Amino acid sequence: FRQRKLREKAAAGAAASRGTLDQMLARIAAGAQSEVAVLVKADVQGSAEAIQATVLKLAHEEVKVRVLLSSVGQITESDVQLAKASNAVIVAFNVRATSQARELAQRDGVDIRYYSIIYQVADDIEQLVRGKIAPKHREKFLGYAEIRRVFEITKVGKVAGCYVTEGVVKRGCGVRLLRDNVVIHEGELSQLKRFKDDVKEVARNYECGLSFHGYNDLKEGDVVECFESELVPA
Repeated sequence: FRQRKLREKAAAGAAASRGTLDQMLARIAAGAQSEVAVLVKADVQGSAEAIQATVLKLAHEEVKVRVLLSSVGQITESDVQLAKASNAVIVAFNVRATSQARELAQRDGVDIRYYSIIYQVADDIEQLVRGKIAPKHREKFLGYAEIRRVFEITKVGKVAGCYVTEGVVKRGCGVRLLRDNVVIHEGELSQLKRFKDDVKEVARNYECGLSFHGYNDLKEGDVVECFESELVPA
C-alpha cells in the first residue's frame, strides 16, 4: 500500500510538472509569453557563470531569456519557491535537490532538469525559447545507498560498504556519487555484492558492497544515487 501511494504521488508530481511546462510552451507559441525564466544551480562557480552566459545568448527578438539566479550548491526549497513564483525552469548542473526540495517541486509542478554537459543545457533552453519541448533523457530513479565504510581490497581497490536507504540498487545500473548533494562522479558499478556473493540487486534496508569502474575517491557519508535512463521523445 505504501509503495502504491508513493508511486501515485510521484506520478501526480510528474503530471503537474509537465502540465506547467506545457502551459508555458503554449503561451510562448501563441505569443502570450515573451520570456523564459531560468534558475541555475551548479557544482562550481565557473560552471554557473558559463551556463548563465550561454543561455542569455539564446534570446531572440520575440522571446527573452532571464536568469533569476545563478549560484553554487544543492537545490533547496527556497530555490523551488522562487522558480514557482516566476514560472521558471531550474537547471541543475552536477548538483541535486534536497529531498524536501524534490518533493516540493513535484507537488508544485516545478520542472527541474539535470545536466552534466553544458551544450545540452543550451540545446534544451533554445527549444524552450522556440516554444518547443526538447527530448529529455528521463531517468528512472532506482534508489540511494549510503557509504558506511570504505575497504581497501587487494587487486580490486576500494570497495564501499553501503546501506540501501531508499529503493533498490541494481547490477549494471547507472550511478552517481554525491558528496554534500553535489555530484562528484558519474559512471557504472563494477561490482555489487551481498557479503561475498555477486547479486543482481539489493533492496532497501539491506547492506551491500559496491565498487566503481575506474574510480576510488570514496568517503564515509557519500551517497550513491542509482538510476536507469531512457530518451523520451518531445
